[in-house]
Amino acid sequence: MNHPDPADISGWHAHIYFDANTRDVAWALRETIAAQLGDAVEIGRFHERPVGPHPMWSYQLAIPGERFAAVFAWLVLNHGALDVFVHPNTADALRDHRDAAVWIGQSHTLNLAALGG
Repeated sequence: MNHPDPADISGWHAHIYFDANTRDVAWALRETIAAQLGDAVEIGRFHERPVGPHPMWSYQLAIPGERFAAVFAWLVLNHGALDVFVHPNTADALRDHRDAAVWIGQSHTLNLAALGG
């Protein structure tokens, strides 16, 4: 069995999922993240359509490895009713999204074809 090296993780992404009914809640959470975690994450665009492998509307948080534990813990306690998809970033995007990801809240089926899967 292959045992990848955790040192190969260049950082992490957390994707906050929402839809038309939860858009305002997602935007409010984004503003809270910016205020409380702004120096620990880079906040991506607010996509009001599915993008890449993500089946719902979403925005991304880029998290440096050294900040991951604190940001993950904050998201676990503060995601509210929104679902959050979290994955590492290595040289294998398909594996990162399919085999090495975790969910906060409910899980959703990804469009892995967007990653060659």
